[in-house]
Amino acid sequence: MLLPSLDIIKRERERLRLSQKQLANMANVSTSMINQIESGRCKPSYETAKRIFEKLTNFEEEQSDTAGDICTWNIVKLKVTNTINDARKKMHSVGISQILIFDGNTPKGVVTEEGILKKLDDSGDKSRWKKTQLLHVMEKIPAIITHDTPVKSIVQLVRTGKFLLVTKDTKFGIITASDALNIMDKN
Repeated sequence: MLLPSLDIIKRERERLRLSQKQLANMANVSTSMINQIESGRCKPSYETAKRIFEKLTNFEEEQSDTAGDICTWNIVKLKVTNTINDARKKMHSVGISQILIFDGNTPKGVVTEEGILKKLDDSGDKSRWKKTQLLHVMEKIPAIITHDTPVKSIVQLVRTGKFLLVTKDTKFGIITASDALNIMDKN
């Protein structure tokens, strides 16, 4: 396995706000060795360099936010038996463009403003559209990820849909495309 340049160690250590002593303890080497590596006075063995890079990577992953840290746990949802009119009113009242549809505690799909408009456009009988149950117009459920999914995986996943569901035990949260943009601002 090819390792990154040793020059990166200092930059990564400082970016992660680790002292030389902390990194030395993590990698099981002396503080003096970290100092000498960073100043270019010493070239560690392959195994030592590998261990230092692994410890930096592991530390970053441990410090990283997860899906559970950034999702909204208090989500707006409706039942499969609610109507298009219920969904339209709820979306308007809370200022959202999509609503999750549940059957009991199980997510079954999603209704979006775009989907409702398409249903209206395709419907020959416009007089009954308001009473149509969401079961008949909902789109497939978005991707579901666990609460401990690292944030760096989330941006790519949101690109495949408008949002993600986050699960922890029997609880569900949501991460929207807007949340993903906020993640990108932090990095």
